[in-house]
Formats: sequence, C-alpha cells, structure tokens
Amino acid sequence: MGYILYGDRRSGSAMIELALAEIGAEVELRPVSIDGDAQLAAEYRRINPMARLPTLILPDGTVVTESTAILLTLEARHPEAGLLPPGDDPDRAKSLRWMMLAASELYPCVTRYDYPDRFGAEPASIRDRAVEMSREIWRLIEAGAAPGPFVLGDRLSLADLTLAVLSRWMGNEDWMPDHLPRIQALARAVATRPRLAAAWARHFEVPR
Repeated sequence: MGYILYGDRRSGSAMIELALAEIGAEVELRPVSIDGDAQLAAEYRRINPMARLPTLILPDGTVVTESTAILLTLEARHPEAGLLPPGDDPDRAKSLRWMMLAASELYPCVTRYDYPDRFGAEPASIRDRAVEMSREIWRLIEAGAAPGPFVLGDRLSLADLTLAVLSRWMGNEDWMPDHLPRIQALARAVATRPRLAAAWARHFEVPR
C-alpha cells in the first residue's frame, strides 16, 4: 500500500504532492473540494477533525495532518530523496528557518484572506491587512533567503516547495513578478523541475 493524500487543486496539498513526486513515491489522490466545503463534511472530519487540507495517510494507516508536519514526516521516511540536508549540515537549519517562517507567519495571513468573516465585522479591511502583512514577510524572505534559484542555491529542499506553493496564493501570481523576482524565479524553478512538473501542473500555471 502506498500513501493516500486528501487534497484539492491549489490547496496546501500541492506542496505534499510535490514532495511525493520528488521522492517518487506511490500515492493515491483523493479529492476534497474546498469550493464545495467537502472538508467540513462529517466523513472527512472523522479523518481530520480540524477539517483542513491536506491529510496524508501513511502506508501503515497512520494519519498525518498539518502541511509542515507532513513534509517533515516524508523527509524522515525518505532520507534518500534529500528533501533536507542531514542534521549536522548548517544548510538544514537555513532551510528549516524559512520553511517554518512561512508556516507560522504566511499561513495565518492566508486564512484571514480566505475567510475574513471569521475574524471580525469588517472583512474587507481584514483581507487587505492580511495582504499587507503577508507581503512584509515575503519581502523579508526575498532579501534574507536570497534564493538563487532555491533557498540553498542549486539544491532543492522542503523550504522551496513550501515557498513556491504559498507564492501562488492571495493574488501573488500577479504581484510577485514585478516585486519579488527571486521568489518568482524560485517558483519557476520548482514548476519546471522535471520530477515536479506534472504535479505542479495539476495546481498552477508555470510562473512567467
């Protein structure tokens, strides 16, 4: 039995699909339509009580949720794929730094952008502020990580999969080319990597 991945087009499951493609692992994709609120259905909540995407079922039946936890689980299970440098390599810390920053700072902005009604009585203002805050973080990553094309230079890591997918949300596909050329180039490098191209195409266009 291979992996089972619950997800939807352009959702957080995209980065998991990319990791599985880089690994070359067998995976069964099970669609959960966000537009149809299928993640809120009782059947899916029995699998993931948080009603979020993605969810990964390991070959032994273990359920793993939360995108970063899933990515780190896959890295640990498939060290031969080189999704992160080994533990004593300083580049591992560098990759994890930007990966965790994206997870902790950008994802909350995405949630406020997608579901502003949950956070107050002025959804338009909440959404606008989420965009402003996220772009402050993106500028920090552009300058601090200085990807070229990846965070670790020519070496792909989990940080690149995370950043590439997040860079396609919140209107960034139109904004980034003129404002964050390094992040745009990172996304393009992920999208055009031969092992990843098919998985990327299921979710996004190739960045210009």
